[in-house]
Formats: sequence, structure tokens, C-alpha cells
Amino acid sequence: MSITTLINALPGALAQGLIWAIMAIGVYITFRILNVSDLTVDGTLALGGAVCIMCMVSGMNVWLSMLCAFGAGLLAGLTTGLFHTFMGIPAILAGILTQLSLYSVNLKIMGKANQAINVDKYDLLVSLRYIKGVALQKNTIFIVAMIVVVLIAVLYWFFGTELGCSIRATGCNGNMARAQGINTNFTTVLGLMLSNGLVAFSGALLSQYQGFADVQMGRGAIVIGLAAVVIGEAVFSKIFRNFALKLLSVAIGSIIYYVVMQVCIWFKIDTDLLKMLSAIIVAVFLAVPYWKTKYFTRVTVKKEEKADA
Repeated sequence: MSITTLINALPGALAQGLIWAIMAIGVYITFRILNVSDLTVDGTLALGGAVCIMCMVSGMNVWLSMLCAFGAGLLAGLTTGLFHTFMGIPAILAGILTQLSLYSVNLKIMGKANQAINVDKYDLLVSLRYIKGVALQKNTIFIVAMIVVVLIAVLYWFFGTELGCSIRATGCNGNMARAQGINTNFTTVLGLMLSNGLVAFSGALLSQYQGFADVQMGRGAIVIGLAAVVIGEAVFSKIFRNFALKLLSVAIGSIIYYVVMQVCIWFKIDTDLLKMLSAIIVAVFLAVPYWKTKYFTRVTVKKEEKADA
């Protein structure tokens, strides 16, 4: 395959990376801010897509449909949060239970395993066809990039408020947060709701982009979300200190992930191996901080000791 083929495919990878960046920011809220391992997202992504597509098929406006998808994600996060806080189920198991339930919920919403939507018949906000040769205000990359920027700005403001700081305090040290009078159960549930709301919103955009919603479309989403978070931190942790820039690094990490995936496809790597490749990428980037601490820091200390001697 020629390099031209890869270059032509990069705008599509950029668009997908931006859409999944919203999901990755949702994962960042639970994984890094709240310090909770939430596996609900695999079901929530498909939930957002299913709700959005079915709302639009029934004649609802695209923005209202995406708002409904966001609301459905909030309810999914609420379910996981109540499983964890009210019923005392460990967070990772609570997420699995909700994810399992959402498979049936998504089937009931769509009435079948897959629901298509035609870009020619419905006024979609984003679409695979809107990548090239369209006006700027209709271009998928431009629209999703603006949504990501607005989202980062809103989250930066929210996590600077008293309530947002309470969520961050809960993730940093739950015992200290409770000692300061913070209701950590409430903030945990709220953080899970916000995270899954964003994941569902991403699913609503993704289903429009690809032209269909499917009950399996969220499978492995948590791996992609973690990959974006880890890649963003590994590449930009030294220069991005501000909270808003950390969120931006997650978005860029998602884009990098999809560009790497596109390069792998260009090299004709068996597409059946892409999931395994994703897992390997996440594992390597997770291992980088550990390797730095264990091997490179020790070497530096030894060199300093020899220099002092």
C-alpha cells in the first residue's frame, strides 16, 4: 500500500480519535480523578448510541437526541454508583453488573442487535461522509473538535467549584474528605454519573459517525479509554501541569491511539489482532512510569554517588 493511502486515511482516524476522546475524558474522571475502576463504559457507549439513534428515527432533533443519550448515561452511572455505595458492592464488580444489564437494556431499546440510520434521510450532526469536501461548519473533525474544546472548558470550570473539588478530594483521600464533612458516597455517585454521561454522549456521536448503533459497539471501550489516558499522560505529563491541559492530553492521547491503529492497518497487520495490539499498547505505556522509577532513576542515583565519591 502506498503512503498516499495512509495519508488519505488519517482524517478519518483523526475524526474517530476526537469522538473517542470524549469517552476517554469520561474514563479519566473515574480512573484518575475519582480513583475508581469503572467497567460500566463498555455498556454505556452502546447505550448512548442506541438511545440517540432510536430518538432520531422517531423524529427527534439531533441535539435533543444526544441530550437524551447523555441522560441515559447519567442513569447508568447512577446505577453503578448505587450498587457500589448503597449496596456495598466493589466498584469494579458494580460496573460489570451494570454493563451486563445494559446489554439487555440496549436490545430492548433498539428492538434488535443493530439499528442503522441513513445520513441522506436524517440530519446527522457528524458522519463519515462529512470528512472531506464539505463546508467547515459541517465538517465532522471541526464540529467534534469544537465540542471537545467546550467540554474541556466546562469540566475545568466545574472541577474548580466547591462540588467539583469535593469529587477530586474524594478521589485523593476518601478518609480525609469525610473528615472535612464531604459526603463521599454522594460525590462518588456524582463522579460515576458524569463519567458515564460523557461516555454515552460519545456513543451518540460515534453511532451517527458510523451510521448505525450496535449492542456490541462498546466492547473493549475501556481499553481504548485507558490507552488514551495512559498515552496522554506518558507523552505530556512533564509539560501539561494544568488540569485543563491534562484533559487535553487525554484527548490528544486518543488521537495518537487511532493514528497508531491506522498505521498498523496500513502495514497490513491482521485486523483480528488489533484488540490484542490495543492491550499491548496500554500495557507498555502503563509500564513506562514503573520502568523509569525502577531502572533509570537507580542508574541516575548511582552516577551521582560515584560523582560525589
